[in-house]
Amino acid sequence: MSDERPTLPPVRLHPEAELARDALSAPLFARAAKLARWAEREVPVGVGGDLLDEQLAEAAAHLGLAVDEDGTGYAAEAWQLAVDTGLVEIEEQAGEDEDLPDGAPAGTAAPGEELRLLTGGSPQDVLAIWLGGMETVLADAAAPDLSDIVEQIAEGGELDLDSIDWNPEDEAELLDGILGNLYMLCALAEDPEQSVPLPALAASMIVPADMDEPTDDILEEVSEAMMRLDDQFRVLEPIGLVAYQPVDQALIEELDEEGETVLPQEPSTGSGSGGTPIAEPLEEEDVSRYGMVRLTPLGMYAVRARMLDAGVEAPAVGDLADKGADVLLAALPGYPENLAQAESEQWLAARDALSAARDLLSAARGDDERAPQRRLACQQTLSLVGAEAEPALREVLDDRQLGGLARVWLAEHGAPGIPEPSQDMIFWLTVDTLAAQLGTADEDTAELRDLIEGLVGQHAGFFDAVWRVDHPATADVLEAMGRLHPDKKAAKEARKAAFKARSKKDG
Repeated sequence: MSDERPTLPPVRLHPEAELARDALSAPLFARAAKLARWAEREVPVGVGGDLLDEQLAEAAAHLGLAVDEDGTGYAAEAWQLAVDTGLVEIEEQAGEDEDLPDGAPAGTAAPGEELRLLTGGSPQDVLAIWLGGMETVLADAAAPDLSDIVEQIAEGGELDLDSIDWNPEDEAELLDGILGNLYMLCALAEDPEQSVPLPALAASMIVPADMDEPTDDILEEVSEAMMRLDDQFRVLEPIGLVAYQPVDQALIEELDEEGETVLPQEPSTGSGSGGTPIAEPLEEEDVSRYGMVRLTPLGMYAVRARMLDAGVEAPAVGDLADKGADVLLAALPGYPENLAQAESEQWLAARDALSAARDLLSAARGDDERAPQRRLACQQTLSLVGAEAEPALREVLDDRQLGGLARVWLAEHGAPGIPEPSQDMIFWLTVDTLAAQLGTADEDTAELRDLIEGLVGQHAGFFDAVWRVDHPATADVLEAMGRLHPDKKAAKEARKAAFKARSKKDG
């Protein structure tokens, strides 16, 4: 594969103004902003900016939450996010080394500069603040489960830090990998609302690509990872990063009592990193009990931003609008059809039709291996251009590489006076078209087989004419036709023609 292709599938991002609204309405971020505005009265805080018990209860009530353990917990999370993102600023009134009575204030909190940007700044300002808050939440999600340690302390036992099986770098890397895989799956999904089963996502990080059937140990590892992800996605959902349907609590309790792994128990059709089966086709309702997750539009934006910061190539529709025609045509063959059209539309919108057509045709020329795919991308992009581009197409009617596609475009636009193509041009265009299709599609598709069968059926003596075509891909195309043509006789003729073409090329 050429290094010109994107390393990840392109995504269609929502407008920044819409994403900013999504950020402001994310439950955790909205609570943080509300508490920042509440701090206008200057709130007394403890060491480190934590709310004191009395103020924490007031904060929970201000947010409309019950003043109980859950409500004050949510309020504390929102307050911490406000502090971490600069929505709230802390002014310490006592030195760190000064002893203070329990419950005594150590400083005051007031709205920070960032709060004004939420209402008076640009969408980019809002998203920048939200991204900072998201990083804090990601760190929280990767933190260890301290429940066992809390139980040790409550029971008066010795504190055993070794019992925390946690490496911060490993946990952060694993979560990054999970979000990267989820990004890939969401980018490839035809329906943006389509969620990924949690067992499949966990397996994508654990099941080896070359493993035909997971072992019991691997399945146990997937099950443990799935439950860890369940905890993490519960933390990530309130910031607006993911839409998450948690694992059914009744299922967890049921399987924990039986000492089984929390996975579908039949062989499965979901796939791991290498297409490894992990769960049989279950009823949709059954699958959803194991957890379902997808990145929100805001989540797609955020994960892509993190990837770009890490130096990963993560294209988005519109990235190529200011690039040359050569860059556009090199990239489009790696795009899904709907996104390729969207990218082409944005590229064309920035140019006048005639000059755009001339640039595209010029960039489509070449005898290199990728040239047929460029010409196919050129033809598809030109199909979006109106009649004002006609002079550019007429200028290349005598061009061996472009004359065929120019005639197709003129005919589709009802242009008069289109000269008949020569037989050589017809067969050259046929080879070029097939070479492009073979370079961009899975060979074993009914569509490609039907195309090959149709082309052969339209021309008597097809193979005897095609092997003589002076095209760099002639032999490769004929060999592929020999593999794919459903008629054994025609397939044999294709293979013979490929041998002749190869001999002619080598000679």
